[in-house]
Amino acid sequence: MRGGAKERVIAGVCLCCMLIKAETHPSTPLKRGIAQSPAFYVNGNNPLAYFSNNINLKNKILIMKILVCISQVPDTSTKIVLKNNNTSVNSDGVTYVINPYDEWYALIRAIELKESGIATEIHLITVGKADVEPVIRKALALGGDEAIRIDAESNDPYETAHYIAEYAAGVGYDLILCGKESIDYNNGTTGAMLAELLDLDYIGFATGISIEANAAVVNREIEGGEETDACNLPLVISCQKGVAEARIPNMRGIMAARTRPLKVITPSGIAAVTEILSYELPPAKAGIKLVSPDDMDELVELLHTEAKVI
Repeated sequence: MRGGAKERVIAGVCLCCMLIKAETHPSTPLKRGIAQSPAFYVNGNNPLAYFSNNINLKNKILIMKILVCISQVPDTSTKIVLKNNNTSVNSDGVTYVINPYDEWYALIRAIELKESGIATEIHLITVGKADVEPVIRKALALGGDEAIRIDAESNDPYETAHYIAEYAAGVGYDLILCGKESIDYNNGTTGAMLAELLDLDYIGFATGISIEANAAVVNREIEGGEETDACNLPLVISCQKGVAEARIPNMRGIMAARTRPLKVITPSGIAAVTEILSYELPPAKAGIKLVSPDDMDELVELLHTEAKVI
């Protein structure tokens, strides 16, 4: 992602086991380096160029401000119904939750870093209208200090990343955490785009994160194994299973989160670079065929002629 994308292609992604057909808008330019724009300089200083000055000199550990990206997704038990000639999803009766990769791994790891004294603040950010507020309040109940809602609807990862980068650039976070992907569209690209727009380094698919001095040591999954990376802060990391263990918010946190103020930001307008053309439900599951454990010949025949797996 650091090199920038030069081509736009037709893409297929998944929404709760659904197929999405999308195409890019060839007339929309892809921007790079929001942090390099003059509009993102405050009093002549680029806010992303600084490291927090609040350093524990005794332990040589940077006291960090962390931003956690939160997205709202349908619960996996929800039955998806399409409408408008399969161009949109009927949200009636749909239960929405925090994206598990954002909640169980990115947010919980941020909380662990704060509990260990390495981080001082955890800010939560989401892109959505007022209907996403219950989800961001649950994230507050788990342990966030401040919640920001970008008042816009978007299912385009570039548009979402731009809105988050636009806000983050004016604050200056030491660490930005997000889930490796959302379980609705499964794009897995917002974190990398966010890093590119902020001109920050990016490490994806993290299974472990530790902070040493002003650097992050990250274990990440690669094909056929695992590697360990070290990178100076500030940094964007996408998280997956292994980074932290899921928690349940306690009643005190839930009650306090109900009345906590949310910061609502009206973003600058930006055109999405992708558009969803249609949705397609997966084929219905076939019935189960039972085979006697003594009839291995029939089992082999069925696996060969019907399942076509051998």
